[in-house]
Amino acid sequence: MYPNLYYAFKDLFGVSLNGLRFINSFGFFVALSFLAAAYILTLELKRKERAGLLSFQEVKMVVGKQAGIGELLLNFMLGFLLGYKIIGLFLSDSKTTADPQQFIFSSEGSWPIGIALGLLFAGLKWWEKHKQKLDKPEERTIRIWPHDRVGDLVIYAALFGFLGAKIFHNLENWQDFKANPIEALLSFSGLTFYGGLICAAVAIYFYSRKHKISFRQLCDAIAPALILAYSLGRVGCQVAGDGDWGVLNSQYVTVPGNSSKVEMVDSTRFQQTLQAHSSFYLRTFQVNNVSEIPHISVKAPGWLPNWLFAYSYPHNVVNEGVRIPGCEDEQYCNQLPIPVFPTPFYETVVSFFLFLFLWSLRKKMKVPGTLFGVYLIVNGIERFFVEQIRVNTKYDIFGFHPTQAEIIAVALIIAGAAIYFVMKKRHAAKTETAKA
Repeated sequence: MYPNLYYAFKDLFGVSLNGLRFINSFGFFVALSFLAAAYILTLELKRKERAGLLSFQEVKMVVGKQAGIGELLLNFMLGFLLGYKIIGLFLSDSKTTADPQQFIFSSEGSWPIGIALGLLFAGLKWWEKHKQKLDKPEERTIRIWPHDRVGDLVIYAALFGFLGAKIFHNLENWQDFKANPIEALLSFSGLTFYGGLICAAVAIYFYSRKHKISFRQLCDAIAPALILAYSLGRVGCQVAGDGDWGVLNSQYVTVPGNSSKVEMVDSTRFQQTLQAHSSFYLRTFQVNNVSEIPHISVKAPGWLPNWLFAYSYPHNVVNEGVRIPGCEDEQYCNQLPIPVFPTPFYETVVSFFLFLFLWSLRKKMKVPGTLFGVYLIVNGIERFFVEQIRVNTKYDIFGFHPTQAEIIAVALIIAGAAIYFVMKKRHAAKTETAKA
């Protein structure tokens, strides 16, 4: 596992760069997922614009003005924070940067680099505006197409998506939140995808209304981008080992002293290992007896590697499990004594194929909103089935014990089917009216 890029570069290239500790592996792949989604969304919006399905908005703006004090101060602050914290992280000693999250929220940093970069950012903004300065500023009307707003859409999705993901994660893990609310809110880990999806969707709805973009066409354009972003995001979950994994595979145990290998065992050996680490598993699953701990016994086919069915997540970012013998790292030295199903990897593969499926449908489905309905259906089905072998908090609702993700997955399937059939029915009614 690579909790952050420092460990990846050290393992793969033999290079130790302290600043890379700041770049969380999960966050790195989330950033890649946003970039990939922005690219796919831009392509699809341009296609819809060429087809006449989306139009431009005329906006009046003043050009030729010199940069104001507010703009210069904002750029100075952005440059200062980047230099003081981010570049300062690269230049500080390893002891200071051992915990990047604590470093970011501390008063530590590089004052000279911060001030220098702040002045550089402010100077560049002044120079940019100075080059465009006119003797008399003019008000001009320009056309802004939907694809020109992809940057804004990504920022809104990232901001409200992160907020929603944190809210839903803490609702799902309420006891952990009550125990340490500040750490739960400020932590870079612990994100719930569906929470982010719901809050981001609400934000984008109001944004599209404000800028007169067809929300149904926008949703159809976003659908393939969303499922691709989800696939790449799950790569981050797998690489970092963020705790988003499956239940125990009782067919295997982790080889003592070798965190990269697992070995097949019988039920007696499995129970002995479970009992040996009962304190960890009872706390993790919040049960009173090891017999209540969920597990499934599946043997990996001979033509596939064992880790596809049983993975111990060594050096995972959430420090779950027990100490790895001989590990000298200060932070990430834990592994799971009994391997689990690597569900993030499963979701990466399945979601990528779902992206290809939706991408192939985008030109065939002519009714606005129906492609997004199909996205909700296949996304809900995928998540519902993976939840059957995934570790998650369960609720007690009238004798049923679903997880939060199962509840939302079923709701998405129902909502997707409803959107699909309602959009088809409305389109048919409009077509009949037009013919009449």
